[in-house]
Amino acid sequence: MIKEGLYEQIINEEVLENLNELDKEKYIIDKEKLDNEEARAILAQYIESVIRKALNYVRDKAKEDNEKLLKQIEACNKIVYILSEVSNEDDIKKYKISENGEMLTALYSKINNKRAISKEKAIRPVTPISQSSLFTGATMEPNMLSELNKEILSCDSIDLLVSFVKWSGIRCLIESLEEAALNGKKIRIITTSYMGATDEKAIYELAKLPNIEIKISYDTERTRLHAKAYMFKRNTGFTTAYIGSSNISNVALTSGLEWNIKITEQDSFDIVKKFEATFESYWNDGEFVLFTGTDEDKLKLRMALRKENKEEEKENNFLFDIKPYSYQKEILERLDAERKLFNKNKNLVIAATGVGKTVISAFDYKNYCKENKGQVNRLLFVVHREEILKQARDTFRAILKNNNFGELMVGGRTPENIDHLFVSIQSLNSKKLFRGKK
Repeated sequence: MIKEGLYEQIINEEVLENLNELDKEKYIIDKEKLDNEEARAILAQYIESVIRKALNYVRDKAKEDNEKLLKQIEACNKIVYILSEVSNEDDIKKYKISENGEMLTALYSKINNKRAISKEKAIRPVTPISQSSLFTGATMEPNMLSELNKEILSCDSIDLLVSFVKWSGIRCLIESLEEAALNGKKIRIITTSYMGATDEKAIYELAKLPNIEIKISYDTERTRLHAKAYMFKRNTGFTTAYIGSSNISNVALTSGLEWNIKITEQDSFDIVKKFEATFESYWNDGEFVLFTGTDEDKLKLRMALRKENKEEEKENNFLFDIKPYSYQKEILERLDAERKLFNKNKNLVIAATGVGKTVISAFDYKNYCKENKGQVNRLLFVVHREEILKQARDTFRAILKNNNFGELMVGGRTPENIDHLFVSIQSLNSKKLFRGKK
């Protein structure tokens, strides 16, 4: 029984039979003629599904395992001959499949190629370059970072369109990008200063590579680019592209719950061509300005990112007081006792996720400031991720009722004052703000 709902179904004999069985008084049946220009793609897609079903029957009916492949090839070659006859083109016959049942996977010159000596297989992505696939961040599938590195090393040119570029992501791709650039591959990147999320260091390091061009939109009032798309062009006709939610950051490319679909030129030709055309339109739009790495360009980028960061850090109105829960009060009292009664100023709080350790630390700092009025009362807050740092700083500002409290040192940001510093572990190590034991 055919179900009610929307369709884009070629009306074949089976569908026609089902429609004829319906009571025309009870059903509305919408039909339309195939468009002459679109018919080629629609009919090809339909025939593909028919051939797939037919090959399943051919394979299952083969008595011996060694016949399964051969029978499928024979069936396909019969289709090739029929198509040659109906199109009246002998050239179609050259698409006859070799009975050896082999697939060409790579072709490279031996000249100046280390593989000629090492006999290593060509680097290629784990997922097919001829079939589309979906990445969901699941543990049992290849992660985006691993696939992107392999795509970079196995393509002929690279186009990246991302709303922001993080150093945490670039440092995981930089070796592959450098090898690709040194081998003469053209690399183009489009990004923005939107929300101040791009890291200066990431842009600076990329700009050092040969054969690379970077264009940046500084006007975030009009250009709020949220696209995350990666294209790896291959002269062989096996271009691939990734379109989804992953920006160039370590978390987005490894452990984040990001969804990205991989499309291929072989089975999504029109989408790949639309990607190329849209990228070219952005690339030639005056909105996106070439970053050349000069001091003037660096200053322009730095000022744009700082401006965005200030706009992002909106002031709180502090319309109500934040008070600690009872269990948080108990921890705060014990910390106070350790300092006052036992003169212990190095204390550790261990608590489960969601207990509010940041809130506890903010209240503890607030109490400490009350007892040490007139002092600088320095604060160093260290975590591993930028998002957590921002949340922590905002928590401190809310509890202290001070919108100007604390500065961030993460993702290329350089604080004007380090008395109240919220810093990532990576920045803490790279800036060497600590004193090691002699």
